[in-house]
Amino acid sequence: MKLCLRFLLCAGGLMAFAAKVGAETRTLTRAHAHNDYAHTRPLFDALDAHFGSIEADVFLVDGKLLVAHERKALTPEKTLEALYLEPLRARIKSNAGSVYGDGVGVTLLIDVKTEAGTTYAALHRVLAGYAQIVTCYENSGVKPGAITVIISGNRARAAMEQAAVRYAAMDGRLGDLEAPLSAPSLIPLVSDTWAKLSSWRGDGALPEADREKIKTRVQQAHAQGRRLRLWAAPDTPAAWEILDACGVDLINTDQLKELAAYLEKKRPAR
Repeated sequence: MKLCLRFLLCAGGLMAFAAKVGAETRTLTRAHAHNDYAHTRPLFDALDAHFGSIEADVFLVDGKLLVAHERKALTPEKTLEALYLEPLRARIKSNAGSVYGDGVGVTLLIDVKTEAGTTYAALHRVLAGYAQIVTCYENSGVKPGAITVIISGNRARAAMEQAAVRYAAMDGRLGDLEAPLSAPSLIPLVSDTWAKLSSWRGDGALPEADREKIKTRVQQAHAQGRRLRLWAAPDTPAAWEILDACGVDLINTDQLKELAAYLEKKRPAR
C-alpha cells in the first residue's frame, strides 16, 4: 500500500512538472525563419516571435564569415559573430542557459554560399569560441547546447564525417533518407525543395497523392531520428496547415508574426 501511494505521489509530481514545463515553454520549435538576415532586425525579429529555427546565408571573405543573400550585399560589419553568435551568447547567459529561458534548444541553420572546405574550416574555428553554447559532437557522443548549428548549402561532408570534434551538424537532402549511411548526429535534419514532392502552389486542394508523398517522407525521417524541412513551399496559412498536418518538423516562412500567430493557436491548451 505504501509503495503504491509512493508511486502515485511520484507520478503526480512528474505530471505536475510536465504540465509546468509545457505551460512555460515559449519556443515555437517548428517555426523556421527563412533568410532571417533580410528582416529589419536580423535575429531579433525572429527572437521576438519565439522562433525555434533561424537561417543565415554566409560567405567567407578575407577570413571573415559575412552574412548576406548575395555577394553584392556583403558589408564588413555584418559578420556571423556580430549578427548572430554574440547576441545569442548574451541572451543565453541572461536566460539561465537557453535562448528563451525554457530550456529548449534552438537551431541556427547556416547556408554556406562559398567553397565548402575552406568555409567549414573557418566556421569550425569560430564556433570553437562558442563551445559553451553550441551542441558539440565527439567520438564519445553528443553534448547538447542551447544552440544547434546545422550547415546547409555547400557542405564539407567528408571533412565533417572525419572530424573528431564538431561544433555543427549537416543538413541532408531527400536522397539521404533512401539509403541512410550517416548517423542522425551528423545529419539530424533533412531539407529539400517542396517541388520534389508537389507542384501545388496554393490553388485549390492539395492532391491526395502529394499529401501521401509528404507523409511518407516525414515517416522516413522520423524513423531514422531526423527532422524534415521543405523549402520553397507556398508561404501561406493554407500551406502551413498542410505542412503541419503532415508532420513536417520545420515550417519555412518570411512572415514571422503571421506564422507565429498560427502556431500559437495550435499549441495544446495550457
